[in-house]
Amino acid sequence: MRECRIYCLCIALVLVLVYGANGEDPYKLLTWKITYGDIYPLGVKQQGILINNQFPGPQIDAVTNMNLVISVFNYLSEPFLLSWDGIQQRRNSWQDGMPGTNCPILPGRNFTYNIQVKDQIGSFFYFPSFLFHKAAGGFGGIRIWSRPKIPVPFPNPAGDHTVLAGDWFKTNHYILRRYFLERGQNLPLPDGLLINGRGWNGYTFNVEPGKTYRFRISNVGLTASLNFRIQGHKMKLVEVEGSHTLQNTYDALDIHLGQSYSVLVTADQPAKDYYVVVSSRFTTKILTTTAILHYTNSRQGVSGPIPWGPTNQVAWSLNQARSIRWNLTASGPRPNPQGSYHYGMIKPARTIMLANSAPWINGKQRYAVNGVSYVPPDTPLKLADYFNIPGVFNLGSIPTNPPGGNGGYLQTSVMHANFREFVEIIFQNWEDSVQSWHIDGYSFFVLGMDGGQWTQASRARYNLRDTVARSTVQVYPKSWTAISVALDNVGMWNVRSQNWARQYLGQQFYMRVYSPAHSWRDELPIPRNAILCGRAKGRHTRPL
Repeated sequence: MRECRIYCLCIALVLVLVYGANGEDPYKLLTWKITYGDIYPLGVKQQGILINNQFPGPQIDAVTNMNLVISVFNYLSEPFLLSWDGIQQRRNSWQDGMPGTNCPILPGRNFTYNIQVKDQIGSFFYFPSFLFHKAAGGFGGIRIWSRPKIPVPFPNPAGDHTVLAGDWFKTNHYILRRYFLERGQNLPLPDGLLINGRGWNGYTFNVEPGKTYRFRISNVGLTASLNFRIQGHKMKLVEVEGSHTLQNTYDALDIHLGQSYSVLVTADQPAKDYYVVVSSRFTTKILTTTAILHYTNSRQGVSGPIPWGPTNQVAWSLNQARSIRWNLTASGPRPNPQGSYHYGMIKPARTIMLANSAPWINGKQRYAVNGVSYVPPDTPLKLADYFNIPGVFNLGSIPTNPPGGNGGYLQTSVMHANFREFVEIIFQNWEDSVQSWHIDGYSFFVLGMDGGQWTQASRARYNLRDTVARSTVQVYPKSWTAISVALDNVGMWNVRSQNWARQYLGQQFYMRVYSPAHSWRDELPIPRNAILCGRAKGRHTRPL
């Protein structure tokens, strides 16, 4: 361990020399050991993925603009890779940790991520992005705090609780991958739900009477939307994936795959224990689990019925989603108000429509975007692009509008986009399931959502004033969701379904945001420690 710390310190010193540093941009050094270990989240022994012997993994705490130097040592028997959901990696898709940008860390080897949480605040999480490892653990929370002199639109809470909730399978991850997904079969129904890696009443949140606490809730699951609620307590929404929101109060909150929310909860009820409830949404069988909200002076355990939550009501969820708005007067990561960016006054350069589908290709179940089911290449796209390696991918290998018909084909799909282009993207869902879409490297504005087919007339229902900016958005069954995004972050960025089975079987692609300037002002150079694999193996990164 002493050698690991010395190694991380050397890396930090190199970064200071290369990129420069000042008192506002401190460094935090973390050393993580990735191992297998026995876990019992649903009462059955499983092989889980641990980080420093923890399941879930360690919490990351950072302040806006902080540099995180995370040295990851892989002690698994398989290659491993971590990604950082919602962290924008400004000018630096080299650190994104998706298979299209990074080579995995081989068994017995290590890799050091150098991540700056540039101009970000809020609640996020990290997760394993390779070989369906997400089904075995390896995930954890990320909290990015505002800098001391930046005002926050609510008083400092008495405490801050992370809630990592999600569906879970008792079947080991490699069986799910090999015997279901790789044979062209969808996953079975999940066996249960977890809250912070524990099953029914397995986790406790302690609160003192009369005080207010922040709960940061992330859906880190594989397949199911969730509903979150606390028995007898109201929740005041204050932040969504880095955006301060209007502080509406909710009894229950829908959290779709990959999404993160922050709520304030005041311990203003009689002293006892209360249920913290998570239940699945839009599933054929409704799954439920609970944790405990424990008042420190409580002498009574949880009692009474578990509070009601919505199950399959789409209209309830849609209305709640529309109620989530930007706090225009609150500061974000910078002191200027969030509302000073008038996204609704910018005319999009073009409109991209993305339609998900579930074709059968070569006798196997696949998932697709605009008829193209993504196939991972033998070399990360980012490396192939940097080294000009032919034959790995073709730009424009996915159309910007859905073709007619229900078929699909296999392709390593990469879409071209221009740096500083402002685009409108329509997610069109003609399936019977809720979709959850994420774009790496960006925060986008959720303009509107509704049922049926999107048309140009749908723009009349857009919120062009105070919609929330986030990185993951849901699309309801047989519905559309429209977003706008300023493509101001050069790189190779993953656009994907947050349903991890659909993502694994092809519902994803990469967007190459390109600047012809090839300037460090627009994109940082390839890291000297970048792992080179596939057709990039044997090449050289750059001198120090």
